[in-house]
Amino acid sequence: MEPTELVRAYYRAIDAGEYDSLADLLAAEFVHHRPDRTLDGRDRFVRFMREERPQPDTTHHLDRVYEPVEGGGEVAVRGRLEAADGDVLFGFVDVFTVDGHITELHTYTD
Repeated sequence: MEPTELVRAYYRAIDAGEYDSLADLLAAEFVHHRPDRTLDGRDRFVRFMREERPQPDTTHHLDRVYEPVEGGGEVAVRGRLEAADGDVLFGFVDVFTVDGHITELHTYTD
């Protein structure tokens, strides 16, 4: 799967609650750097998404997906997270490192 396809599949899996599919997209050593914490390892991240998210009924709206430069493995996404009622919770920029699987993610929020 191409890097941007992996990234789009990542958001689809989270929004649909398809945690096995999410795990398949991530490298075992996946790390997510967030403003409030770092989640180290695929299993830890998937457990957080499945069981610990403060507000799990959300949808990621992607305003822009920035393609990696030729030969590069980084994909950036600008978007917003919306609650089930349509309220925007926050805007975000996610920067993914991709090497066959998603290996690292840095999230920046407003």
